[in-house]
Amino acid sequence: MLAREAILWVTRGNSLAEVSNLSFSEHPRTADAKRIFMTGASGCVGHYLVERLLNQTAHELFLLVRDPGRLRLPVQEHPRVKILQGSLEDIGRFAESLGQMDVAILAAAAWGGDQDVMDINVNRNLELLQLLDPGRCQVIYFSTASILDRQGQPLREAGEIGTDYIRSKYECHQQLPELEIYPKITTVFPTLVFGGDKDKPYSFISAGLPEVVKWMGVARFLSADGSFHFIHAQDIAQVVVHLVDHPGEGYREYVLGNPALTADELVEKVCDYLGLRIWFRIPLSFWLARVIIRVFRIEMADWDYFCLSYRHFVYANATNPSRFGRVAYCATLADLLRIHGIEAG
Repeated sequence: MLAREAILWVTRGNSLAEVSNLSFSEHPRTADAKRIFMTGASGCVGHYLVERLLNQTAHELFLLVRDPGRLRLPVQEHPRVKILQGSLEDIGRFAESLGQMDVAILAAAAWGGDQDVMDINVNRNLELLQLLDPGRCQVIYFSTASILDRQGQPLREAGEIGTDYIRSKYECHQQLPELEIYPKITTVFPTLVFGGDKDKPYSFISAGLPEVVKWMGVARFLSADGSFHFIHAQDIAQVVVHLVDHPGEGYREYVLGNPALTADELVEKVCDYLGLRIWFRIPLSFWLARVIIRVFRIEMADWDYFCLSYRHFVYANATNPSRFGRVAYCATLADLLRIHGIEAG
């Protein structure tokens, strides 16, 4: 059966098992090829993952997407790609087929709006995990570093006052140990994610990067107390593909990020790249920030206030491709600015 016909079978509601049995015979698998089921392929990180898995491995990809039109990569006719039109809400449709997967990469998430964040990010993901074969399938589950404290332990405030997205990720993480497949799960916790180009959607933070750069003329004279990690989606893809090809024993966790930067280091490095000099710096204290918020009546949720006071979102042993002997695509702020087309001064 041709790939186009296989796609039509899937979109008409036929089971993945039927499509797999018909299409795999025409495309023999190599000894190390795996069947990978993936959610979130239409997102920023998902595009980089799909591209690297196709270019660097022989694995077969089964992409669950609500709207295939959001896939910007030319994968619809690829012999190793099966596009499954559906969503996590109806994951039960693929129950029989999920048992045939060797790997599941769970990168999809609901952020809010008209979606039931808790149902999708907790209930549906847990349902999916229960449909996988714990004796066969390896899982790479995407969470967020926002639910962890500086020692890598669950952050209580994330579960109590976090946004709907953060609370849902916290709750799902708490329930993972109850699953039979738990020893086969690797949870990754991305920090600030950059990425996107003409063939891939931009992450939320990358889309706003040019506007941030415009404010450096003013920001260079301010000093703030805080620190963070960042990582590019291409480097997330490098790490995940390595984990796919090197499964470990037992449950694993990795915070994904380059070495931490302070807020002042961020401004200094960006100004150095742009050729802007810093003549002086005015400290911005937490007390002053609260005064400004009150005077200008800025609306902030409890989680925003917590982040303002917590300030240092840093983690021990943050992981990037160099940990596995690979060269990072974007290891520095200069790399990040260059990749996003911002010219050096």
